[in-house]
Amino acid sequence: MPPSPNPARPYASLDDTDRAILAELAADGRLPNNALAARVGVAPSTCLARTRALRVCGAIRGFHAEVDPAAMGLPLQALVSVRLSAHDRAVVDAFRARSVRLPGVVAVFHVAGAEDYVLHLRAASADALRDFVLDHLAVDPAVQHTQTSLIFEQARGAG
Repeated sequence: MPPSPNPARPYASLDDTDRAILAELAADGRLPNNALAARVGVAPSTCLARTRALRVCGAIRGFHAEVDPAAMGLPLQALVSVRLSAHDRAVVDAFRARSVRLPGVVAVFHVAGAEDYVLHLRAASADALRDFVLDHLAVDPAVQHTQTSLIFEQARGAG
């Protein structure tokens, strides 16, 4: 039975098999269905139905290749912390909607603390990074302050 949406607890209906499928796919998103089914101990048809249901309910957001940014001509990565000038919902929602569409943005994090957002960026050079901040953030009336931190190395955690 596919997990049913529950706005208060959207993943409350997931069981141990669903969570095992999620864990295996998080470790290897290219795992074929037959191998995934064997690892979690269900029939391939059951595994396929559950995987589809996990996509429909949003537990699986997508499948991605982890590519070295330098191979794409974007060897520089940075985290740009952004403090907004106002904190009403319209300003916050509009900034989020704009920021995820900006060129070079890998991820946008809405965070607690002194800053409101952290943008993970990829850029071709320090000049391109500077231009991004000046052209997209410094001119945004919703942005009060930015702080850029260069990423020297990135390693994926086990979680």
